[in-house]
Amino acid sequence: MLVMSKKVLITGASGLLGRAVYKEFVNEGSWDVLGLAFSRCTGKLRKCDITKDDEVKTVMKEFNPSVVIHSAAERKPDAVEQKPEATQELNVSATKVVCQNAAAVGAWVLYISTDYVFEGSSPPYAEDATPNPLNKYGQSKFEGEKVTMEVSQDNSILRVPILYGDIEYLDESAVSTLFQKVTDSSKPCPMSDYERRFPTHCDDIAYVIRQLAERRITDKSIKGTYHWSGDENMTKYDMALVMAEVFSLPSDHIQPDKKPSPGASRPFNSQLSCQRLKDLGIAKNNQFKSKIHDVLKPYYKT
Repeated sequence: MLVMSKKVLITGASGLLGRAVYKEFVNEGSWDVLGLAFSRCTGKLRKCDITKDDEVKTVMKEFNPSVVIHSAAERKPDAVEQKPEATQELNVSATKVVCQNAAAVGAWVLYISTDYVFEGSSPPYAEDATPNPLNKYGQSKFEGEKVTMEVSQDNSILRVPILYGDIEYLDESAVSTLFQKVTDSSKPCPMSDYERRFPTHCDDIAYVIRQLAERRITDKSIKGTYHWSGDENMTKYDMALVMAEVFSLPSDHIQPDKKPSPGASRPFNSQLSCQRLKDLGIAKNNQFKSKIHDVLKPYYKT
C-alpha cells in the first residue's frame, strides 16, 4: 500500500474555521502544516494572495503538500451581494488557481462549501442532492464546488452550516454577533425566528476534516462530496435565548421575528444529511449550550 507524506496546506488559515483547522493539524503532531493567509497574516502563517497563480504555484512547489484544505472564501451573504466581482475572484477564480496548482504536485483538495448551496425547501439534503442556491453567496460556492471537481474527480467537497468557535471579535461569526443584542436589555431586540439553522462548532469541523484527510492518505476512495453539521435545529432567536440562559441574563427584551431575514435571501431549512461521514465512523458533535458560554465568556463584561 502506497502511503503519501503527511503534509497539509491550509488556505484561509487566519479565518474563523481556518484557525481551528490549523490548530487541529498542528496539535495532532504527525503532520507538517503550512497555513496561508493574506489580510490577517500573523505568527507562523505565510502570506499568499491565492488569486495570483504565480504566488500559489511557488508555495505549492516549495511545500509540496499531499493534502490541501481550501477554506479561504468570502462567506458573508450580504457582503457578497454588494461585491459580486470580488467574490467571484476569491470564491471561484482563486479556487481554480488553488486546485490546478495542487493537481500539479499531486495533492488532494478538500474544498469547504456551505449548506447555502441548497434552497431550503426540502431538508434534509443528502450529499448527492442537486444544489439550487437562493443567493449570490450560495451560487459562488456552488461554482467553486464545480471548479474543484472539474480540475480533479479525486478532490472532495465538505459542506458545512453556520459556524461558531474561538473568535477574535464578536462580529466574526453570524452566531457570536448576536450576543451584543442579548447583553443590551435596555431596548427591545427583535431576533430572527424564521430560518432554521444548525450551529456547528469549528473544532468539530476541524476534527472531521483531519480525520477525512487521515483516511485519504491511505485510501484513494475518499473523494467526492461530504457533509458535516451540528444536529440542533435552532433559529437565531433560539440561540439568543440560550446565550441569555448560560450567562443568567434577562431575555424578556429578546423578541421573536417570524418574518424572513432582510438582505440576501436565505434558505428556510438547509439541514444537511451527514450519512457519508457517519458511515466512515467520522463524527464529532459538541452541543450548542455546552460550548457557546466558552466562546462568549471573554466578551462578557459584568
